Amino acid sequence: MIVHALAALLQTQVPGLPEHRVANIFKPLASPAQSEYEIAVFVIAITTVIFVVVGGLIVFTIVRFRRRPSDDTRQEPPQVYGSNQIEVAWTVIPILIVFVLIGVTARITAGVQNASPPASTVKVTVIGHQWWWEVVYPDFGLTTANEIHVPASPDGKTATYLTLRSMDVIHSFWVPQLSGKTDLIPNRDNFLWIDPKEAGIYLGNCAEYCGTQHANMLLRVIAHPPGDFEKWMAEQQKPAEQNPQMTEAKAMFESLSCINCHTVKGTPAVGKFGPDLTHLMSRETIGAGVLTNTAENLRNWINDPQVAKPGCYMPSMKLTDQELGQVVSYLESLK
Repeated sequence: MIVHALAALLQTQVPGLPEHRVANIFKPLASPAQSEYEIAVFVIAITTVIFVVVGGLIVFTIVRFRRRPSDDTRQEPPQVYGSNQIEVAWTVIPILIVFVLIGVTARITAGVQNASPPASTVKVTVIGHQWWWEVVYPDFGLTTANEIHVPASPDGKTATYLTLRSMDVIHSFWVPQLSGKTDLIPNRDNFLWIDPKEAGIYLGNCAEYCGTQHANMLLRVIAHPPGDFEKWMAEQQKPAEQNPQMTEAKAMFESLSCINCHTVKGTPAVGKFGPDLTHLMSRETIGAGVLTNTAENLRNWINDPQVAKPGCYMPSMKLTDQELGQVVSYLESLK
């Protein structure tokens, strides 16, 4: 836990672990994030001017009316009533500033929320769990986890619309370079849309404290160049690979209670409590971004998830070395 905290604090990557940090909020790469960046800069500019004016007046007052050696310390300072003009000014001007900020904020918020979807729109449902993200593509019959694959939109003609839900407590979806924070609330649907301008990986995380492993509820939005998203989707829609050499290992996996929590399409594993594992090895991380998806990390994760993610709901199955090896071998075949 200390290693993860230091990695997040220093915004550096620890060898063997995935990136674990907040992305640069001042480098927006989607339309919603750009709008929010512009209003943030506007607010910072106004508050900076206020700070400079107020701070300057304070400094001027301190210097201009400081005590001087020639002052008679026993004499009471002049009792001045004040200035009606100044009092009106410092009442009216802040009110006007507040109304300007409210108006600009309302316009930006309405512009983002009421934007009409482009002709090419991908629909994704994101469901928050303690402490991982379920990702559903309803139009494609696909379910995955923790990595949201979307098409990039360099020309602004493609967008991804997200329906946000929660299965337990309040979570908050936040990918700083793509959009602002939006809560996932039980028994309520919230909505968000993104249109990444560049292909690449966008780091995100849960921004609402949701329990022990809140800080390790990470996610990635992977924006594909034109054409690559369709290829990824076609691969993900295939059933789990049936490798004849994995028959014994597959039987071992199916004999365990793992199948009560996880789904592997085409097998008796139909659990919904944990992430879908049908194409587990196509993902870059495991444990909702806690570990890089390697054979060694996968083995350690299955052996005892509480080491990497204390408090998570996946138990240690207390497998023997042989059983553990078979389960890991089978999961490694799920590409």
